[in-house]
Amino acid sequence: MAYTFASATVLLLLITDPFGNIPIFVNALKGVAPERRMFVILREVLIAFLLLLAFMFVGDGFLRLMNLSDLSLQIAGAVVMFLIALRMIFPSDQPEAAPLQGEPLIVPLAIPALAGPSALATVMLLVSQAPARRLEWIAALCVTMAVCAVVLVLSERIQRVAGDRVMMAFERLMGLILVAISVEMFLRGIRLFITQTGAAA
Repeated sequence: MAYTFASATVLLLLITDPFGNIPIFVNALKGVAPERRMFVILREVLIAFLLLLAFMFVGDGFLRLMNLSDLSLQIAGAVVMFLIALRMIFPSDQPEAAPLQGEPLIVPLAIPALAGPSALATVMLLVSQAPARRLEWIAALCVTMAVCAVVLVLSERIQRVAGDRVMMAFERLMGLILVAISVEMFLRGIRLFITQTGAAA
């Protein structure tokens, strides 16, 4: 599928999943002074943004270095995206981790909550499919990170107002959409593989 600015932004929002990350951020920031929480959230979002931005620029070189094709990246990205989506639809029953002592730095908020493997694969996939539109993908990433920052800064209020049931329902809806996107990516990769194999034969 050919991505537009709007579809790339929606895809990145589904992957970074700011609403699904609300419980993670709220729990991780329990040990942080209230007046410091906004700063910590914005810092972690900025770190995630810089990492994803870096992968947009070095992703092609990384693929060539590892002798990986765009096709393998697309299929691998679809598989990882599918697994992430399943976890969104069927969350783990494991008890919530104890709050961190002190301010979290990079892990677990910037990585992997925001800039996880699926997000890194997605930005590389966007650039590898249309390198000439790199500025468009950067703009989509900027919008995505801005939305993440706003949602996560307001995370405690959103959780109080919406409640756990609404948050869980929204998370599963986003997971369902992501499943459909990942399946489409996988099928497109398989079709392209069959086409390339037939042409080589």
